[in-house]
Amino acid sequence: MWQALVGVGRRFVEWLPTTADRRVRVIAWASLVSQTLIVGTGGAVRLTGSGLGCPTWPRCTEDSFIATPEMGIHGIVEFGNRLLTFVLVIIAIIAFLFVVRMRRERPELLRLTVALGLGIPAQAVIGGITVLTQLNPWVVGFHFVVSAVLVALAVVFVHRVYRGRTTGELVVPAPVRALALATAVGAWVTVLVGIVVTGSGPHAGDGGAARNGLDSELLQHVHSWPAYITAGLSVLLLIAAIQVGRRPLVRAVVALLAVEAVQIAVGIAQARLGLPELLVGIHMVLACVLIAVMTLALLTLRRSESELTNDRSQPELAGAAR
Repeated sequence: MWQALVGVGRRFVEWLPTTADRRVRVIAWASLVSQTLIVGTGGAVRLTGSGLGCPTWPRCTEDSFIATPEMGIHGIVEFGNRLLTFVLVIIAIIAFLFVVRMRRERPELLRLTVALGLGIPAQAVIGGITVLTQLNPWVVGFHFVVSAVLVALAVVFVHRVYRGRTTGELVVPAPVRALALATAVGAWVTVLVGIVVTGSGPHAGDGGAARNGLDSELLQHVHSWPAYITAGLSVLLLIAAIQVGRRPLVRAVVALLAVEAVQIAVGIAQARLGLPELLVGIHMVLACVLIAVMTLALLTLRRSESELTNDRSQPELAGAAR
């Protein structure tokens, strides 16, 4: 029996990837999609007033780990969001196993899977604190910030899987890099101010939850300032990327501008329509998409190993053609 188990374990280890093959690419995308999806389900918890659908933590009630029929739809929504955490845990474990045999050749992939894996229980604890503090808006906001960071890490994971490690070599002039960094700062400031705006608005997650006490209408205007500045910086960054001929950066910034255009349109619409739940939820998810695309743009500023390999092979191909 013991020998059979050892044999199964050995075959399983041998089956694990030794290169960033299709299995690794799929799990990397699964990590990014799930980290973004849980932002959407977390938004649904708040926007349906289900923030205290499970009034305690880690149990859903004092006597049950799962929602009970008496808790109604709010219990189902909140408990469903908690269940998604286990999906993220499974994905994180698989991602770790899929890169563990590459730990010497690709240590950055192992570090990223560990960071993403540790972020999940950290988020679960922060989520528990939000419940125990009766949905304190500052704790809820911090919960979202950590989600955005995990989305950014997942983007780095996907990029490294496809492009290999970064060589550290800048492929754009220093002014373009400075412009990209300024745009990234603008994007993060926009998201952070948006979190404060949400903490002052009507969607508290529960009718009795506290708000941060700030002027919501004024903050909506303040929120628009870094958003428009970031959009302007993005346009300048696109022009600069075209001038230097950096195609991956051009594609990333085009995507960034598209997300910003939709995000600005949704933001204006929700402000004028009285903050309808659906638009607020879309705005929250798009904020994480914005961070994801901005992260991708920053990653294209440096040469990756795959690009270095391609550059080295070009002279050989040219020589063979001659």
